[in-house]
Amino acid sequence: MLGKITSAIGAAGGSAQGVDVVQTSKGEMVRDFTVNTAGHEHAIEVVDAIKAVENVKVRSVSDQTFLLHVGGKIEMRSRVAVTTRDDMSKAYTPGVGRVCMAIHDDPEAVWALTGKGHTVAVVSDGSAVLGLGDIGPAASLPVMEGKALLFKEFGGVDAWPIVLDTNDTEEIIAIVKALAPGFGGINLEDISAPRCFEIEDRLRAELDIPVFHDDQHGTAVVVLAGLINALKIVDKRPENLKIVVAGVGAAGTACTKILQSYGVQNIIGFDRQGALDRGRDYGDNTMKQWFADNTNNDNFTGTLAEGLVGADMMLGLAGPGLITREQLEKMSSDAIVFALSNPDPEIWPEEVSENVRVMATGRTDYPNQVNNSLCFPGLFRGVLDVRASRINDEMKVAAAVAIAGVIPDSHISEDFIIPSVFDKNVAKRVARGVARVAQETGVARRRQRRGDEIYAAFKS
Repeated sequence: MLGKITSAIGAAGGSAQGVDVVQTSKGEMVRDFTVNTAGHEHAIEVVDAIKAVENVKVRSVSDQTFLLHVGGKIEMRSRVAVTTRDDMSKAYTPGVGRVCMAIHDDPEAVWALTGKGHTVAVVSDGSAVLGLGDIGPAASLPVMEGKALLFKEFGGVDAWPIVLDTNDTEEIIAIVKALAPGFGGINLEDISAPRCFEIEDRLRAELDIPVFHDDQHGTAVVVLAGLINALKIVDKRPENLKIVVAGVGAAGTACTKILQSYGVQNIIGFDRQGALDRGRDYGDNTMKQWFADNTNNDNFTGTLAEGLVGADMMLGLAGPGLITREQLEKMSSDAIVFALSNPDPEIWPEEVSENVRVMATGRTDYPNQVNNSLCFPGLFRGVLDVRASRINDEMKVAAAVAIAGVIPDSHISEDFIIPSVFDKNVAKRVARGVARVAQETGVARRRQRRGDEIYAAFKS
């Protein structure tokens, strides 16, 4: 019987990874099968194939991804033990009263005497979640928990997911401002454009702690990191590049700004109507108006296909299947293509033309994945280490340079311009670089921590 079941699994394209006997009785045996499939729909096909085996009954089916999320992915743990009355009196009343008054008398003491100095709020209204769209706050919570998990695992930063049951800009700003005293930084996540711009801008202006919209700036930092190393392969200078940006939403705008900060001068953005030029009417869309006013120096007015002619880089943040091989053939020699739409890119790596030298996507199953997790854990670690009041453009560029620098020049290749998210050197280098630049630009409240202090923070 076991052979029939494994044969059925294999015939359906599944891969049996483990078989365990759960229970035996007269005439019956219960086994637990662990099977790898290509996805949810494929899993259903495999289960149906098992059900079709004579004298076999499928009692239950569990999805390993769902099992990982049962009960949530994060929890709060105490840093001190409370086992005696003396412990209680120090950790809570009456001893805590003295600590409260110390902070009252010296507000800066909150950084040393509470968890504020290592804690970030991950805030979302669930209006623009991954590729799922506006799914609401409750449905977005698994993503925010995952974000908090990565903050801790990669950066040693404690993060709390906070999902808000409102899409009102003023309400979100007011709520975050009210919550801010308990946090050392605010990570805005999955808030739809154009509201995300005003929310971030207002909070940055009105709070004395860093506010960072990761969907914009995290993507931008990693894109710049990839470009820095890609330019070493194609031997081109940022000031000489022509870059086409397909998709001028939140991420596209942030990428453009950081590329300009790095010295790129010729950038043209495209939406469904074509190039963003100064002759079009953008109404109340301040994001597109900014793009038209600050890019496209020659006021190009053509289509995306026409704009790609002679371009050195195509940055895709628009949608699947947008770019064709024939369009890429019109780009320059040694072209760079970052097709970052998820889950399906603007063009698949195996479809690009021969003149494309370097290719990156947002996917895990291809080389050169542009993944925000390379940025935010180390960036916030560095920000918190020096108690920075904001994250400025110089700090974002420093984060990108640090990420790029993880790969030695001798190891850089067409398939290796971006380090792995599991490389422990990434967050440490980003933290050090960001902390240093925060001090140099005058937004740090304290000196940069020594290397051994930063290491201890990662281990905590």
